[in-house]
Amino acid sequence: MNEDYDVVVLGTGLKECILSGLLSVGGKKVLHLDRNNYYGADCASLNLEQLYTKLRGEGQKPTAALGASRDYNVDLVPKFIMANGLLVQMLLHTDVTRYLEFKSVDGSYVYQKGGKIYKVPATDTEALTSSLIGLLDKNRARKLFGFIHDYEDANPKTHDGVDAAKVPMKDVFKKFGLDGSSLIDVVGHALALYTNDDYLSQPALETIKRIQLYAESLQRFGKSPYIYPLYGLGELPQGFARLSAIYGGTYMLNKPVEEIVYEGGVAVGVKSEGEVAKCKYIVGDPSYFPDKVRKTGSVIRAISILDHPVPNTNNNESCQIIIPYNTVGRKNDIYIGLISFPHNVASKGKYIAICSTTVESADPKAELKVALDVLGPVLETFYSVVDTFEPTSDGVQDKVFITSSYDATSHFETTVQDVLNVYRRLTGEELVMKPKVQAEGEQKTED
Repeated sequence: MNEDYDVVVLGTGLKECILSGLLSVGGKKVLHLDRNNYYGADCASLNLEQLYTKLRGEGQKPTAALGASRDYNVDLVPKFIMANGLLVQMLLHTDVTRYLEFKSVDGSYVYQKGGKIYKVPATDTEALTSSLIGLLDKNRARKLFGFIHDYEDANPKTHDGVDAAKVPMKDVFKKFGLDGSSLIDVVGHALALYTNDDYLSQPALETIKRIQLYAESLQRFGKSPYIYPLYGLGELPQGFARLSAIYGGTYMLNKPVEEIVYEGGVAVGVKSEGEVAKCKYIVGDPSYFPDKVRKTGSVIRAISILDHPVPNTNNNESCQIIIPYNTVGRKNDIYIGLISFPHNVASKGKYIAICSTTVESADPKAELKVALDVLGPVLETFYSVVDTFEPTSDGVQDKVFITSSYDATSHFETTVQDVLNVYRRLTGEELVMKPKVQAEGEQKTED
């Protein structure tokens, strides 16, 4: 502790571990502390006994019918990884793929009014065959998807008279005769993965890029655009922690943080157990800086253990289901993520379904009823309500760079955007990711 470092990182959540790894690779001397005695913080994956203790209380034990505790790796913050998305780019850029194995997620679905669940259509061909899209909209949707697939910002020949850098997305829907169609919710929330409808009045280019990313990711494995690490998401922060350690990063678990040391309003060190580690910058999650963050809301998550796949999802052993808020009279989408024994996160024949949304009322559990109804009978359900926070400043003045809490979304795109933002604020530079081409035989993702 009594040494000089470039950066002290507080908390071993995924965001903090990614930043620790990136800064170590960039030549920074990094000390990484966590008050807990395990890696992962809010991103940890727990066995069954740990899950019962954390969400039911000390002394609570699982029943033998659920199988062996060690067979479970249950995520506290469940999210899927877009196969061509930012997190995969970062994994390749840092070569952390060497520590991890992935398996594709079997399906991607969207909930519609009346409780029906449909596979998310992502191409012009699927637009014609999808039972989600009505007969009158099929050809319009086919033309829209074809336009999005072919669109290149630098090639006006692909623009069909639309400058997507200027024209709002609502006008693109209107151009293809889809204004007022329920398909807009599917495109905006299940394909582009927006959490609200602000995108409709913003330039269409970002939406087009998001849908292209979804389609490109889908092409990687053909079942869904998502992949998921074997043994749970807790493997991700540990992978980046190993990367940091290889480049000289120092890790200390079970280390309480007593004080952030300032001189002239600028952070210069972290005090723990009477010792001070001096540094130029501090990075950490919101829990370490209660006086420097503001509450942005709350997220409720329901972790359910099932002995069957989710009904109406083609008996898939893993899938994502998005419930757009407009379909159920809410202000925020509801997300369902299902993973199971093939991903090494549950006993044979058992499934883990995690439902999440942003809290809107005084009865958060009731807000997830529509999602739990989708699951069918469950063996056990654990609820957690967690407040979310964001920093009140960018950290440039006081040299304290704070990540934001994990949102309710069931994918990692917003998570990595926050990492890139913190990295830019701290270093003053954009992170340029250069994916490394894996040698033949090194592919670590299972079909």
